[in-house]
Amino acid sequence: MSRRLLTACFCAIALGVPAIPQQKSAPKQAPPGSTPTAPINTEDKAGAGATASTPEEVPATFRTYSDEVIVPVTVTDLKGKYVSNLEAKDFRILDEGRPQKIRFFSHDPNQPIVIGFLLDTSSNMRIHWKTFQEASLELIWALIPGKPLFSGYLITYGNQAELAVNTTTDSDKIADKIRAVKPAGTSALYDAIYRACTDRKLVPGEPYEPRRVIIIIGDGHDSASKESIDQVIELAQRNLVTIYAMSTENFGFENESKDDLIRMAKETGGRVEYPLSNLYADVDGYLSHPSDDGNYALTVGSGAYSSQISGGILKAVLGIEGDLQQQYVMRYIPDGLDTRVKQFRQIKVDLPEYPNTLIRYKPGYFPFAARPNGFSTNQ
Repeated sequence: MSRRLLTACFCAIALGVPAIPQQKSAPKQAPPGSTPTAPINTEDKAGAGATASTPEEVPATFRTYSDEVIVPVTVTDLKGKYVSNLEAKDFRILDEGRPQKIRFFSHDPNQPIVIGFLLDTSSNMRIHWKTFQEASLELIWALIPGKPLFSGYLITYGNQAELAVNTTTDSDKIADKIRAVKPAGTSALYDAIYRACTDRKLVPGEPYEPRRVIIIIGDGHDSASKESIDQVIELAQRNLVTIYAMSTENFGFENESKDDLIRMAKETGGRVEYPLSNLYADVDGYLSHPSDDGNYALTVGSGAYSSQISGGILKAVLGIEGDLQQQYVMRYIPDGLDTRVKQFRQIKVDLPEYPNTLIRYKPGYFPFAARPNGFSTNQ
C-alpha cells in the first residue's frame, strides 16, 4: 500500500460521512461531508476555551483549567458511519449522574494529538511480521504527517519494553526504527504501556492540547511484564490516555489475550481493529488450502491472498485514523467535585434527540487530587 492509496481511500470515506436525519427540535442539519466545526468556547471570555486553528495550522492558544475533564467522543449511525454535524448543545454529559456544563467543544480533524505506537516484537509476530511491519508504517505516515500539530513516539516490546524513538513530529525517524526491528523473545506489553505513561518527552499543553493516544500493534498477550493489566489501565486512565489497538490475531487461531486487549481499549475509550480475523470470509474454498505460514489461507503468493491482506490492513488503518479525526472533544469542570474523594468517577455521554446512534467514550476518570504529578520530561 502506498501513502497515496491510503490518502485517497480515506478521503473517499470522509466525503461519504452521513449526517443524522434531524428532528424538529434539533439544530439545522449540516450537509454530508461538511467541514467539522472549529473549537468553540461555550463560556464567556473569562472562561476556559480555545480559539480556532489558523489556515496555516499554526497551533492555537488554548486556555485550560487544571481540574477540567476531557472527553473524546466518537459518534456513528447504526451502520457504523461517522456522524459529522452535531453541536455542543446536542450532547449531554453526566458525572456521577449529575448534568455538566460543556466548557469546550471541538470537532476539528486537525486537533493536536500525540500518539504512542507500541509494537509487539516478540516471537509471536514472526508469522505475519512483514504484514504488520508494513501496517505500522502505514499508521505512522497517516497519523504523523510531518505537521507541528501531530507528534508520536515508538515503544517496542519483546523481553522488555524499550523507548525506541522519543516524541517527534518526524515520522521517518519512527519508520526507520521499525524497518530495523526483528521479532524475538517474550512479550512485555503492560510494561510498554507503563513506559508510555511515565517515560518520554512531553509536548507542551498535554493532555488537553495535544491529547494522548496509544496504539498497540500486537495480539494483547503478555508474558514478561512486571506491571499488571489492572495497574496499567488505571495508570492510563489517570493520565488521560486513550488506548487503541490493531490486533495481530491470526485467522483460525484462538487468542487467549483477546479479551484483555478489548478491556484495555474499552476502559479508556478506544477500540480494537482486527485486520486478519475475517480475512478470507469472501474467499470460496479457503479451508482446502492450509498455508505453510500457519494460517488457513489461499496459497501464499497468489494475487487473491495479497489482495485480502492489503484490504484488511487498509480497513484497519482507516478505522483508527477515522476515529481520531472524526471525534468530538469536550471538556467540563465537574459540578460539586470533592477533590478529597479519590475513587473512580463514572461519566455518561448521550444524545437525547438522536437515539439511533452509537456513542463511544471513556467510562470515567480519577479525580484530579488522585492523579500523579504527570509524565516525566526525559529528553
